Amino acid sequence: MHQISINFPVHLLPFWFLVVSLFIPRIALLVMWLQHQLQLTGLVPLLAAIIVPRILILILIYQDQGLTGWFLLHAIVMLLAIAGGGHRLSRRRGDDY
Repeated sequence: MHQISINFPVHLLPFWFLVVSLFIPRIALLVMWLQHQLQLTGLVPLLAAIIVPRILILILIYQDQGLTGWFLLHAIVMLLAIAGGGHRLSRRRGDDY
């Protein structure tokens, strides 16, 4: 007889981290690290936290929950930040000259 088991993801990331990291990802990662809830071992995660924190947050959410609404929301915010950031910078440069 076959036995079916359903595995649900374990949610270890706190709710405050998921919300705050939408707006200020570097500070959210820093607070998690200072609370010893986030262990960045090695050089690659440390550089990712400094250079591209949103990608590191996406990796953390995927490892914790899988493809959920939080993952999709963070991915959309990351794409909007990337798409809108360059346009805003070029508009500022145009106003200065």
